[in-house]
Amino acid sequence: MPDNDRNHRLNVAFEIVLYVICGVSIIYFGMIGAYGKCFQAGLIIIVLLLFRGLITWTKSELPPLLRFSVLIFIVITMMLANLFNLYAVIPYLDKIEHLMSGFILFFVGQFLLSKMVKRNGLSSLPSNIFIWFSFYFSVAMAGVWEIYEFTVDHIFGLVSQNGSLTDTMIDIICGTVGAVGAVMYQFYNKRRV
Repeated sequence: MPDNDRNHRLNVAFEIVLYVICGVSIIYFGMIGAYGKCFQAGLIIIVLLLFRGLITWTKSELPPLLRFSVLIFIVITMMLANLFNLYAVIPYLDKIEHLMSGFILFFVGQFLLSKMVKRNGLSSLPSNIFIWFSFYFSVAMAGVWEIYEFTVDHIFGLVSQNGSLTDTMIDIICGTVGAVGAVMYQFYNKRRV
């Protein structure tokens, strides 16, 4: 348990560093008149607060590695890619993000199913059910995200999908490949035990 406490404290410290970076970014971009970047930094703060609020509201303490993975994903997708323009520097960063999201969402699905099992008083479920539920959860979330992007693009006239069905499908495929990677990781770990 001391290792878990230490990891929890590290996650909290990392989250605080993210708030500080966003706060400094708001000041800096405000001083140079880049108000869109100020908005992006503020949005990151809101996402971090929503993430923390969701954990508190559901009384669900994520495993430290899963929480750290979600925080790293927020850093890469929102802070580095958007706020600091790494999309222009790293080719296919969007596809890398979708791969990562597929992998991370697999473990989010596993966490959610284990919470439902405990909440409903079940002793357990076969590990294969956990694995396949998590896989389908991850793939479904890739689709839900693309529906969200499509909707926002059409309502606000944005181009997050590059106006392309090909981009949408490649994003879903990347998310699915990330989920397949997580399944392979789970089966590999199952055999080692």
